[in-house]
Amino acid sequence: MRLSGRGLAAVCWCAAPWGVTCAEAAPRVEWRGPTTVNLLWTFVAGPILALLPEKWRRARWWNERVHWEPAGTVSGMLEIFAAVTVLGYWYLYEMMRRTGQIMDMADNGKLGPGLEEHQIRGAALTLFYMSPVTWMLLYFFAEGAVRLCAAAFTGKVYGSLPIWIVERVSFAIRKPQEARVAETVKETARSIAASVRERVMEARLEDVEDELRVEEDGGDEVLEIWASRRKADWEPPKTVRVDEIFYRLEESRVAAGPRPFQYRLRKVGAGVMGRTVLQYRTK
Repeated sequence: MRLSGRGLAAVCWCAAPWGVTCAEAAPRVEWRGPTTVNLLWTFVAGPILALLPEKWRRARWWNERVHWEPAGTVSGMLEIFAAVTVLGYWYLYEMMRRTGQIMDMADNGKLGPGLEEHQIRGAALTLFYMSPVTWMLLYFFAEGAVRLCAAAFTGKVYGSLPIWIVERVSFAIRKPQEARVAETVKETARSIAASVRERVMEARLEDVEDELRVEEDGGDEVLEIWASRRKADWEPPKTVRVDEIFYRLEESRVAAGPRPFQYRLRKVGAGVMGRTVLQYRTK
């Protein structure tokens, strides 16, 4: 059968009175929408915190308050804007300084006679492009563009490379046996490539309704949801509330066909409490 669904977020906790177990009490669900505090965390503090490596972000209490995809997008935009602004001021300062130096050398006869104005400006421009500061600012412009595209089009939020290097070096010094820099770089590259492939695949597919398949496995009800688009935050072993029934997400895979994103869920007891429960509606 084919049913359409939408993913929402809910918070579920146990409200059992004294002497009653959570399994005997019905779960209470509080619908949580975007609050002012979360928006401030996402669009004010988030762009700055998005510069940090993912390991540092996940280890802090404010990780759950920030919606990282929009925060990473804004962070990349701000990094581009900052790099262009500083590069413009640096151009004005360096060109004036280099031009003055070249003119002083020409007046002292160190560059020979008959030096034209365009030759002076060309030499100053060459020295500007050769400056390490110029290359550093161009790097941050390129890094901001990469981080912007990664967050906006693949949903991956990457921190700034210099801060990531500091984190890796400090980790390697503290725990040399556990540091695996080469493997981390390879895993990151594979993750980026996989995300790009999925985005390209989604762009080619028609957005159709989800297909739900119910079957029995070892006496348990198993629900498979096949979708044409990846569902955000659907990662095992999270709990998913499908209408009024709770399921545990066991597996997510990518296959071929018009609905390549396939999720396998196993039914659990109605009294199972969760911290953050994903909500899925079939109507």
